[in-house]
Amino acid sequence: MSYAIIRNTKYKRENLKGIFRHNERRNKNYSNDNIDKEKSYLNYSIKSPQYSYEKEFDKIRKKYNLKGQIKKVSNIACEYIITSDHDFFERIGEEEIKRFFETAYKFVVEYKSLGEQYIMSAKVHRDEQTPHMHLIFLPVVHTTDKKGNSIDKLACSEFWKVKDSYRQLQDAFYKYMVENGFELQRGLPKEETNRQHYSVEEYKKITNFKQTKEILKNMKLELPDVPDITDININRLSKKRDEKILEEIIKPKDDLINELYQDKLILQQELLKKSEMFEKAEKYQKERSRIIADNENLHNEVERIKSEYKQKEFDIEWKYKSKIKGLEKENRRLNKIIDKFYETIDKFIHWICKKFDMGAEDNLIRDFQNETNTYLDVEKQIKHEEKEKEFEMEL
Repeated sequence: MSYAIIRNTKYKRENLKGIFRHNERRNKNYSNDNIDKEKSYLNYSIKSPQYSYEKEFDKIRKKYNLKGQIKKVSNIACEYIITSDHDFFERIGEEEIKRFFETAYKFVVEYKSLGEQYIMSAKVHRDEQTPHMHLIFLPVVHTTDKKGNSIDKLACSEFWKVKDSYRQLQDAFYKYMVENGFELQRGLPKEETNRQHYSVEEYKKITNFKQTKEILKNMKLELPDVPDITDININRLSKKRDEKILEEIIKPKDDLINELYQDKLILQQELLKKSEMFEKAEKYQKERSRIIADNENLHNEVERIKSEYKQKEFDIEWKYKSKIKGLEKENRRLNKIIDKFYETIDKFIHWICKKFDMGAEDNLIRDFQNETNTYLDVEKQIKHEEKEKEFEMEL
């Protein structure tokens, strides 16, 4: 059965910048070859920081008026890394993976009554072989001051004050996850297992990987010749002496050789596994580099297209703005012509009436409109013609 794994690390202020860039995937390159940047889009946040971890820390401390003295050497933040093994996540499927990390997040909120407000970031990484969550929080204890007033105090040493605090953390996390329906075993804290977590490059150095590959190529699993008791000249030795040689010299050496041979077989199998694993890692690294290069080319092409599009957009906008200005200018000119036409008509009617002594101008205009069915007012004339067309269509 898989383990419920939760590990804690303490950080000083000077550590937060690097942790932020790694957890929030702000770096361009990573020393950890297990990170597949092409899958980084699968990463997601249960809680996202608004700023960098340093600024986020300052904001939370000020907002909630956290007490406690902070020195340069003080641990001001903690990080839980929460996960299980690869087989566990393969077995439970996507929906349960999401529920696993959401449940773990709720555990942290409730553990020691921390409160969600003191969690800076909770980032789930899906771009590595095994899904895991990096959860950064402020180790705040709820206590009282000298006057008995309730306060929230930033104090990493007090948060982890109990001697077996990590064992209690492991117990509580295991119990919480099992109660929420996950079939897991209790994980062991780091101080009990003394395990170290190495990167691929570090592990290569420790195991002398390149030299091991050469050894494996030249290794021959052959048993050395073992003396056979039948090769001993029985004519020169007594039976008792033969048995003594067999029991005390030949057989112990024979057993030792066979034991070493079996150990050698096991060692070779392990080394072969490590060799295959690192060869795959090198293969994936080359493939990753190729994909990154292709992605960079694609990015450059997208930027080029964007630039061309913006230029075309500007040209089109300028073209239509010029056309609109031209139409507005033409419209103003036509309005002036119409106004001048009205003015000329009025003067002409007045001149006619005065020239031929035809009486009032209004009578002349009325007679003209009645006899010709035409209005001097252009707008009235247009409306009149539209009504006549509608009437004809109805007929």
